[in-house]
Amino acid sequence: MKKEMESEQAVEIRESFASIYNEISKKVVGQEELVRQLFCCLLCEGHALIEGVPGLGKTLLVKSFSEALDLRYSRIQFTPDLMPADIIGTNMVREDETGGRRFEFFKGPIFGQVVLADEINRATPKTQSALLEAMQEKRVTVFGENHILQEPFMVLATQNPIEMEGTYPLPEAQVDRFLFKLIIRYPDHRQLLEILDKSTEAPSNLKPVVSGDLILGFRNMIRQVPVASYLKEYAIRLVEGTHPQGSSSPGMTAEYVRYGASPRGLQTLVMSARAMALLQGRFNVSYEDIRECAIPSLRHRIILNLKGEAEGINTDDIIKNIIGSTPENG
Repeated sequence: MKKEMESEQAVEIRESFASIYNEISKKVVGQEELVRQLFCCLLCEGHALIEGVPGLGKTLLVKSFSEALDLRYSRIQFTPDLMPADIIGTNMVREDETGGRRFEFFKGPIFGQVVLADEINRATPKTQSALLEAMQEKRVTVFGENHILQEPFMVLATQNPIEMEGTYPLPEAQVDRFLFKLIIRYPDHRQLLEILDKSTEAPSNLKPVVSGDLILGFRNMIRQVPVASYLKEYAIRLVEGTHPQGSSSPGMTAEYVRYGASPRGLQTLVMSARAMALLQGRFNVSYEDIRECAIPSLRHRIILNLKGEAEGINTDDIIKNIIGSTPENG
């Protein structure tokens, strides 16, 4: 009976994702894997950093994702002159009917449930840091008073490649707060044609197909998915493979990496693998689930040394090298 219930729960999550993707595909061409990874972040109570050159549909993807969910959507356009109070909100003086004056807190756009931080690396590090407490603690503090954010809460930040003009690199401590870093690639010829057709026809209106309460129920389910001890050991060996000082680290790591993934990277890898198993309709984690989550979980947690930066090494290649060098058994 228990296994039947678990199977039904896994199928329910998979069907919910299918409903979300079918709705999003009315506006967004392809990107099924990216949408799956966004939904995985939502199930794991995490946030996602989405990187790509301008014009690839990062903002459209996030907005469409939020429209397919029955959650409050909020957008913050990051610019160099944006201030932390523009994100969090501030206390303002208001006059009541009797002529008395009092401070009243006016909430900023961070008080959404799906928050789009558009072009986050165009704002200064001081402004970027305004998101840290909200992302980690799901609350903001203004003048010593705590304001709790409504769950489910998720920050989806987009950024242009760092080397483009007018951008500020995100501090490592903030990058580490993102569960996944996702990359949007250029579409192929067929997808370009489909994009052209959809963008020049009458726009489609999306409807919410998954509620916030259902998402919260799914989140409780994630932590119940069993992970075998040998799979935990495998995940640990993958994370240890990102450490240049490790005795068993591949040569590519030792040659090009300055700092590897932290324990938060390991936690992300195992938790997201649980969610990915459910999205595949299973109530148990496999090796493939861990490997599928390794690149989006770890690519932003690996810091290259000077040689790696000079030679233009991609952290994705380092992770692939680690996966290829790490046996499934001990």
